[in-house]
This record gives sequence, structure tokens and C-alpha cells, in this order.
Amino acid sequence: MTCSRVEKAARNNAEWCDTVCRAHGTPGEFHNALWFNRHPVPRFYPNVVTLTPDGAATQLGEIHALVATNLPGSWGVKDSFCSLDLTALGFQPAFEATWLWRTPSPPLPKLATPDLRWTYIPSEPELAKWETAWSGDLANNSSTPQPRIFLPTLLADPEIVFIAAYQGQSLIAGAIANRTNDVVGLSNVFAPPNNPLPFWSGCVAMAQERFSDLPMVGYERGPQLAIAQGIGFEALQSLKVWTWQA
Repeated sequence: MTCSRVEKAARNNAEWCDTVCRAHGTPGEFHNALWFNRHPVPRFYPNVVTLTPDGAATQLGEIHALVATNLPGSWGVKDSFCSLDLTALGFQPAFEATWLWRTPSPPLPKLATPDLRWTYIPSEPELAKWETAWSGDLANNSSTPQPRIFLPTLLADPEIVFIAAYQGQSLIAGAIANRTNDVVGLSNVFAPPNNPLPFWSGCVAMAQERFSDLPMVGYERGPQLAIAQGIGFEALQSLKVWTWQA
């Protein structure tokens, strides 16, 4: 059976979720119809990602069983095909987004100015700076510091790169690229809000340089969706994220 583009994008996203959870010591489980994790997961990450448009009965059964385990706090289900109604299980829709696909193409240009430097994050101290920039907490002045999401062990994985753009000493843009089988996922893109397009282009170019000749996948919504489409991503179909609160 040939997987659809959406299935490849959903699988790439599930493998990325599992990689992040594994770095925290709580790997999930892959089944034919979905990936799920029986443990609390890092913030912003779901406990379930559906992998196929078929098998709704199996997916609902596994989600129902996960609810019965009484996971603490709030947790999420990424319904990759908008094919589930989880309201009867007590879930609320959090947001909808759109899966994206970008066919292999000549590399995009990277913005070049005298004080701008594009690179891949090489070390734990730089990864900590990258996460601070990504989270928007550039002054590191939060009264309630959040646990780290992206742990240093991720830097040792050759299928993952953290992309960064430095202006002088300031880290101002970046993204994560992860390769799985025959696609590359682009996620966690951040850029200066007053001029995001060239930095998005640069992140794609950096991902292309590391993982050449492969389609790129991801998902976005709102203004970021329009930016992605403006640099060659094709909109596939919607996904929906549901949340459950203990």
C-alpha cells in the first residue's frame, strides 16, 4: 500500500514526538493506526497522533483506554485526518491546522547580510540559547521557569538538526528539521515578526542543505501557513488537535 502525503507527514510528526519523549525517558508506542504515549509528555506535545484515515474504531478504543489511565493534567490528541469526534470522551477542540508538503527543488536563498550567520546548533549551551529564543523568553525573566523540552541528547541524532540564524551575538531565527524515511519534517520555526519570510526561506534552505533531495513536510496555521505557502509549501488537508483536562 502506498502511503499518502498526509500519512507520511503524520508519521514524521509522530516519530518526532516520540523522539522528544524518548529523550525525556518516556517513549511512546507505535501501532498501525496511531502513536500514543501512556505517560506525561513534554509541554506542547500530544499523547496521541493518528497515523491513518482508517481505523477510527481502533483509534477511539485506544484513546478511551488512555483516558481510563487518569493521566494527570491536560493532554492532547492530534487527529491527523480530522476524522474523529472526541467530544463524547470529554475532549475539547484546541485548534485546527493544515498539513504541508514541499517537493524537492533547487535550494532557496538564505538572507545574507554582513552581521547575519546561519548555522546548525552544535552544543548544549547553544541549544539552551536556541530554546530560549524559540520560546520568546529572550530576557529569561519568567517568574515560573518551564522545564526544558529539547534536551542535549537530541544533538547526537544525525537525523535531527537545530537550525539557527544569528545577528551579531543574538539568535533571532531558527527551526528544527528531522528526517524519517523519505521525508524531512520542518517544525518549530521562529523568525523576526516584522520580516519573517526571508528567515523562513533560510530555514528551508538549511534543511535542504543537510537533507537534500527529499520532500519537506510539516503543519502550520494562521500567518505562518501563508508564509509557508509563499515559499513553495503545498497545503494538503486539515488536522485537529483535541485536549482533555483531568
